[in-house]
Amino acid sequence: MTFKLISPAFGHNGSIPSQYTCEGDDISPPLAWSDAPSGTRSLALIMDDPDAPDPAKPQRVYAHWVVYNISPLTTKLPLNAARSGLPVKALHGTNDWEKQTYGGPCPSIGRHRYFFKLYALDTQFQSLKNPTKAQLEEAMAGHLMGHAELVGTYEKQKK
Repeated sequence: MTFKLISPAFGHNGSIPSQYTCEGDDISPPLAWSDAPSGTRSLALIMDDPDAPDPAKPQRVYAHWVVYNISPLTTKLPLNAARSGLPVKALHGTNDWEKQTYGGPCPSIGRHRYFFKLYALDTQFQSLKNPTKAQLEEAMAGHLMGHAELVGTYEKQKK
């Protein structure tokens, strides 16, 4: 069994529909996963864009969504979970807009890749409060049991 992350909204390396972007409703897409490693105590999700600001000359990785302390019994995040409510005990971290929510794709130029990374961890984080991606990654060091990844792409519509 392989730890797997999917979305019914788009396939791996497929185009992210505009409703999940700044040109649409900017709502988080539905996600589902299976086969988390045995002994997983919590899950963490990071969505980021390594192509910012320009895929031809990327300068930084931009964090769009940070979620942690997802129960290992949870196997999905429904459409718009970032606004309508995360599962019990799951918490938002801080994205690069300095907000505790989902920020959809909104590339300034070109087609960007968006990595949804789900981490299976052997612990829960009781002392973290709205961590940034870097702070969460630091806390996760030494606790990773497995990870699954889904990549979507997006380019703004030509006007």
